[in-house]
Amino acid sequence: MILWLLNTFSTFTLGILLVGGFVALAVFGSLAARRRFPHLAGGEHNEMVGVALGMFGAIYGIILAFVVVTLWTQLESTQTVVATEATDLALVVRSAETFPPAERARVEQAVGAYVHAVVEVQWPMMRDGRPSYDATAEQTHGLYRAFQAYEPSGTRDQTFYEEAVGRLNDVAAQRRARITMAETSLPVLLQVLVYGGALVILPLTFLFGLRSLKMQLLFVSAVAGLIGFSLLLVMALDRPFAGDLSVSPAPYKEAALSQFWRAG
Repeated sequence: MILWLLNTFSTFTLGILLVGGFVALAVFGSLAARRRFPHLAGGEHNEMVGVALGMFGAIYGIILAFVVVTLWTQLESTQTVVATEATDLALVVRSAETFPPAERARVEQAVGAYVHAVVEVQWPMMRDGRPSYDATAEQTHGLYRAFQAYEPSGTRDQTFYEEAVGRLNDVAAQRRARITMAETSLPVLLQVLVYGGALVILPLTFLFGLRSLKMQLLFVSAVAGLIGFSLLLVMALDRPFAGDLSVSPAPYKEAALSQFWRAG
């Protein structure tokens, strides 16, 4: 459901729907509570409700802060993994420049096939929450076959060959890390705490009475808006390859890898 929302609507639209929805729910719930229990406007339960709101709010705030920081760190780590994989591929290409023309062409063809498979095949699958090792398995084997078919001669060729193979091994490691991150999402227990906690705190605000209806609605709307925006942030960060805040495949098209994307 979250993946569908992120891939279907922009973050701005989701913000309007989620934050607006929470605010509308808060206003409707507050009006319904005041109509059903008119004595709430007198604030006779404010002390008890205030204690409950403070306690639940503090616990929920700690959980929410932990989740947001964790997800933000995960997003940054994913960006680093993608950038590192692309950098290692570019260095493989650079190292292969010292190879004989036939071997160099074989390596460049293998790298080109790999980056196209990552961007055009594997990336959409990760965006849809269906990461697969098989999507680039053949291209990964092709990279190794390109090097296994070449026997370097001389110290210079041997040095660059070993450097390229080392970088290729790093590419394989980063590929695994990238796919693992695409499979990772917020644990179910934390999802229950984050989304369920919002549904516990929001109704509590309906019981906090203020004589002025406008002030009452302003209070519940502010709390609802903050909760809605926080949940939007959790949703957007939870899936690093989906939505407007997703990790971009642009590094696979830059620097030494740009040659594989030129027209013709």
